[in-house]
Amino acid sequence: MIEAGVVLLASVLAGGVEVTAMAVESGTSHAEQVQAWRKQRVERLTAPEGWLSLVGLHWLKDGEQSIGSSKGSDVVLAVGPAKLGRIALADGKVELTLDPNAKAKIGESAETKAVLSDDGSANPTKVSFGTANFYVIDRGGKKGLRVKDTEAETRKKFVGIDYFDIASDWRVEAKWEAYNPPREIEVPTVLGTVEKYPVPGKATFERDGKKYELLPVLEAPGDKELFIIFADRTSGKETYGAARFLYAAMPADGKIVLDFNKAYNPPCAFTPYATCPLAPPENRLDLRVTAGEKKYRGAHH
Repeated sequence: MIEAGVVLLASVLAGGVEVTAMAVESGTSHAEQVQAWRKQRVERLTAPEGWLSLVGLHWLKDGEQSIGSSKGSDVVLAVGPAKLGRIALADGKVELTLDPNAKAKIGESAETKAVLSDDGSANPTKVSFGTANFYVIDRGGKKGLRVKDTEAETRKKFVGIDYFDIASDWRVEAKWEAYNPPREIEVPTVLGTVEKYPVPGKATFERDGKKYELLPVLEAPGDKELFIIFADRTSGKETYGAARFLYAAMPADGKIVLDFNKAYNPPCAFTPYATCPLAPPENRLDLRVTAGEKKYRGAHH
């Protein structure tokens, strides 16, 4: 789900929210719970506006630029009208003026000119045309256009996800050491930038007689789950190299449950148009975590 920057909102927009602490029906086994989670995960990933629908990411320069699918455009879209219009970036604001013949729409309005809200706002402005759309993302003050198409080849040719076998011993009950006040961790991204996240505590567990530690983070104030970006000895071999993601319910009674069977690939494993975080040094485990999702076999990788 997660990307650098406005993580949770970006995931909502992409249809890729990972609800890992989902309600568990009484009487269901651990394997059944994981299978149900996997089914929901694939449904979100393959949704019309899921991560597989991404077809472009265009970083904007200051000033006015032409935009459209024509190769002569300053911002060349992979889909849509040859001349969509003109887009201008000034003082951190993005303004779009549609070409009168573009057959496009800015949000739900009939207006042909508007300042576009980015994904840092509660309601980012979506610009729609045919089967495609885009909205503005902000990554450390850098503005870009995230373009999606329900007819994207990555979505139409999705080959499914490979997994390690479900194993109850990879549902780990770890010791929780709370930090008061919370500390901070620097998380690198695929963009070469660094994001800072609050760390409310440390999870410690043992495997084959050795002790391991992970630092979960809070993505936003008021979150009900902790987010873990980690790598391990399978990374780059059996699993995606940059990192895998995992969510955990908030600790209780000095313990936190880490179910590595629900470790999953970041959006960057499926598309080159995502802006994912990388596993920080503190969360690189000297351990083979043979649980969760394996490396994606699709065209992007």
